[in-house]
Amino acid sequence: MTVPTDQGTSLIETVVATALLLVVIGGLGSMGVIGMMTSENQGHLAARTTEYAQDKMEQLLVLAWGDAITDTRVFPAAPAGGTGLAVGGSANPAAPVAGYVDYLDRSGTLVVGAGGAEPADWFYKRAWAISSPEANLKQIVVAVTVESALGRTAPPVSTVTALKTFPF
Repeated sequence: MTVPTDQGTSLIETVVATALLLVVIGGLGSMGVIGMMTSENQGHLAARTTEYAQDKMEQLLVLAWGDAITDTRVFPAAPAGGTGLAVGGSANPAAPVAGYVDYLDRSGTLVVGAGGAEPADWFYKRAWAISSPEANLKQIVVAVTVESALGRTAPPVSTVTALKTFPF
């Protein structure tokens, strides 16, 4: 009859187990980084771009139908010097049209560049277009993007569209 002996684990078994554990933790760590980037880009930044697009849309919708001079690129809106609801602009943030674009910093505060140029410290860019597909109808499209996203993904872009009719 043999008596079992408790000799413990060898150093080799401990090293192998530790190496396996490190591989598993490394895999889970990379998933954590991907989760953090996705949460920042699609959670935080995408939500902010949507919020800022809605803010600009509300600012434009309160203008009178024939207003073509109110400057909504400043806050509060100036009674002259802007484009108001004049037909024009581009809802493509990569190719904005002067008078139909404004910029926000990281905290959402409007920033203005010298002479209407793109300011150096912008983080969010809002571009809008106004068209008139039919008589007594204006379509307003606002698109907002961020300067950069976390990781190698494209920055999120949010687009909001609304219709404004005359006489409302």
